[in-house]
Amino acid sequence: MNDSKTSPRGEAESLYACVRLGAALLLMTIGGAAMYGVVVALPALQAEFGVSRADASLPYTLTMVGFGLGGILMGRLADRFGVIVPVVTGALSLGAGFLLCGMSVTLWQFSLAHGLLAGLLGCAATFAPLVADTSMWFTRRRGMAVAICASGNYLAGAVWPPVLQHFFDTAGWRVTYIGLGVFCLATMLPLALLLRKRPPLPGHATSGAIANRPDRPLGLTPNALLGLLSVAGLACCVAMSMPQVHIVAYCGDLGYGAARGAEMLAMMLGFGIVSRLASGWICDRIGGLRTLLLGSVLQGIALVLFLPFDGLASLYIVSALFGLFQGGLVPSYAIIVREYFKPGEAGARLGVVLLATLLGMAAGGWVSGAIFDLTGSYRAAFVHGIAWNLLNMTIAFWLLLRAQRANEMRPSWTA
Repeated sequence: MNDSKTSPRGEAESLYACVRLGAALLLMTIGGAAMYGVVVALPALQAEFGVSRADASLPYTLTMVGFGLGGILMGRLADRFGVIVPVVTGALSLGAGFLLCGMSVTLWQFSLAHGLLAGLLGCAATFAPLVADTSMWFTRRRGMAVAICASGNYLAGAVWPPVLQHFFDTAGWRVTYIGLGVFCLATMLPLALLLRKRPPLPGHATSGAIANRPDRPLGLTPNALLGLLSVAGLACCVAMSMPQVHIVAYCGDLGYGAARGAEMLAMMLGFGIVSRLASGWICDRIGGLRTLLLGSVLQGIALVLFLPFDGLASLYIVSALFGLFQGGLVPSYAIIVREYFKPGEAGARLGVVLLATLLGMAAGGWVSGAIFDLTGSYRAAFVHGIAWNLLNMTIAFWLLLRAQRANEMRPSWTA
């Protein structure tokens, strides 16, 4: 007897799965305060502790490194104990981290609290584990569900900076950070209770399902495929970082002013949300690999458009196109991981790929600046980004060819 109303599998695509998705979106949006709050606080930290701009940037660097490494750690915890364990750990760590930051007396105390508690153990728990868990609760609409969940990262970037800046101006950064810690504890712990149940899809419970999974996805060893996806993620985000990190400075160099560049950056992030939702819809129809290749091709086109068009109006248009084209790339990796790896390994393996994307953003932003310093222009930096994007396209195309030859576009355990 297989009653879909009572069987674990029957909960996939259910109302509870949708409620769970809403909770994941809120948790990711709240957890993103650690990534964007430290950016807004940078001028205040520099003035408070009397340090250089480079030293004041240290908390952001440690937070991003912690976010990347923590994704692997929290993914393993989710794979073994269920997603509620890393989420509760993340909520407690974010609360404690923000409280300690608000009470710190030196920049090093602030940096360690932000990097270890808010980054490594905090916001890291609200990305890779939640994306991987969401993929377990949906089948027909998996792409859209993952895209909605992953949009929480961009939504945090749209919500938190103006909110935090308002409270920094009116109450001070220390009081704001303490209040943010209390807010995280008060909101994230109740939301975490909605994630108590384990996924209904094969992977966590039955050994029979494990026996049906191929040991060589796409004819490769799992680690080889993971390595290729990580290189692809690194490459696409090196390319992605050029406009996102340097558009403000680029506009300043062209004489349009930093304010115009900030508007273009906000436009990129806004259209990035639209892109993630659209890519989820597309992914449900053509699969993760095809969506990755499509997004890579479109991102490459947008990067090329930055070369001939540098007028103010055209830069607004190209920035909007870039946001619209690139936002769906990272969620595609979550779908690919879900399609070609054992579900019980999804959290940790997705954490590795996401770490590669973060390293790509970090390295790409720095290298683009170094290229500008050497050449005095961003033109070579755009060409550099296009070259990395071609590497991403090549890997995606090659994997797609292997998938078509092996007829593995939909492995048996993803049913």
